[in-house]
Amino acid sequence: MKIALNGASGFTGRLAVAELARRGIDAVLVGRDPARLRAAASGTGFEIRVADIHDQDALEAAFAGADAVVNTAGPFARLGAPVIRAAVAAGAHYVDTTGEQHYINEVFDAFAGAAVSIVPAMADDGGPSDLIGHLVAEAAGPVETMTVALWYRDGAFSRGTLRSLDPDLLFDGALRYEQDGWTTYGEPSHDTWRFPGAAEPVQVSKAALPPVATVPRHVPVGRMEGLLGGTFDDLKGGIPAAVIDSLPEGPDDEVRRRSKWTISVEAAGRGGRTVRGEVEGTNGYAKTAVIAVEAARRLVADGAKPGVLAPSQAFDPESFLGFLSGHGVRWHVTES
Repeated sequence: MKIALNGASGFTGRLAVAELARRGIDAVLVGRDPARLRAAASGTGFEIRVADIHDQDALEAAFAGADAVVNTAGPFARLGAPVIRAAVAAGAHYVDTTGEQHYINEVFDAFAGAAVSIVPAMADDGGPSDLIGHLVAEAAGPVETMTVALWYRDGAFSRGTLRSLDPDLLFDGALRYEQDGWTTYGEPSHDTWRFPGAAEPVQVSKAALPPVATVPRHVPVGRMEGLLGGTFDDLKGGIPAAVIDSLPEGPDDEVRRRSKWTISVEAAGRGGRTVRGEVEGTNGYAKTAVIAVEAARRLVADGAKPGVLAPSQAFDPESFLGFLSGHGVRWHVTES
């Protein structure tokens, strides 16, 4: 098994390099800067291949011989499609770490007929939320409404994440699924949310979360929307590029270790039945590397049908969440 890692010298990419090396999976590291790639590969024995995102032939050559491609280089709305095209041309399965809701829908539309398996949104937000959403829906029966709420605290964003965030799309441009399609909408269904472990309800805003683009593809649901816990006035106003460039590339080890994330999914079934599922973890960037590498490994080892797949269409949700339990991720489904 050989996995090509695009964006290997970036912040999340280097964490994925470490995860591949830890698991003993052969890899080829792909990026545009040979010096940074050599630094990322140091001590691993991994091959490096230089390819610019704007050179399709070079990208295809970089992925040649790989069984799967993991893409950690965003913003994906601008940089993702060429990598998918090159992976498909090379005959390699594809996984990425995007959290960009609109882009995820575009991938489903543009690459539906691909001959390989394409699974976007395998990060700490999109992957676990889609998997727990499927299990919640199974327990709830026919789902009338589903809400997913995400809460980050005690952490910090990387420069790459901040560059990928489009505040207009993330907040006002958030999509809600209803009447068999996705649409923008006005006020969210909630202004606070009760997260596990929180002493009081947490203020939430409507947000363009990945599972709203993926869960309705495998769960019959009347309406689904996403909420983001906390206050994000700085993000909503937009952060100037010069300010982002002045920040550290990403949070240091101590900040990442103490950071926490919680995903809470609630489904209301017919007859008033309500089921909740929750996934909690720490160190979201490291968990993203674990999730993406495991997803690529499973596509190669176990296979999945071709085309674009939501996480729960590509992988057994309970098995994948069970795997994450071995990495300190807690999850459960309860009926109220």
